[in-house]
Amino acid sequence: MAQAGTKRKSRPSGSEAGSPAKKSRTSTARPRRSANTREDDEPQKKGRRYRPGTVALREIRKYQKSTDLLLRKLPFSRLVREIAQDMTTTTNGEIYELRWQTSALQALQEATEAFLVHLFEDANLCALHAKRVTIMQRDIQLARRIRGPWGGVS
Repeated sequence: MAQAGTKRKSRPSGSEAGSPAKKSRTSTARPRRSANTREDDEPQKKGRRYRPGTVALREIRKYQKSTDLLLRKLPFSRLVREIAQDMTTTTNGEIYELRWQTSALQALQEATEAFLVHLFEDANLCALHAKRVTIMQRDIQLARRIRGPWGGVS
């Protein structure tokens, strides 16, 4: 914060004050400005600050209305290809590349997102049962344990 009513004194350059010669700034240098002022000296307009949870509820409604995929297609495709490459067995040390249809990748992504949404719903119920509103790692672990080894989307 700047103090009101105080002035800065200009310092003489190195050659004038009897100190060792230093490189001086050119006369076109602008004075320093504080971080919260703009070039055109207008006060910054602050954005609206919503109460905690308001934006989260708006996002929940937005994503519940939409049917589009939430994960980006290209990173998901790269991950699937990498996992499939690790799972394939190679003969004679040569790398065998798999080919993927776009419909197969889309089906995998749909199933993955449905699984994750269902898992988060169950984890949310576990957190609410513990009288919390925040999902923790132990909620997800409990949800998976209750589902069993084949606990997919039901």
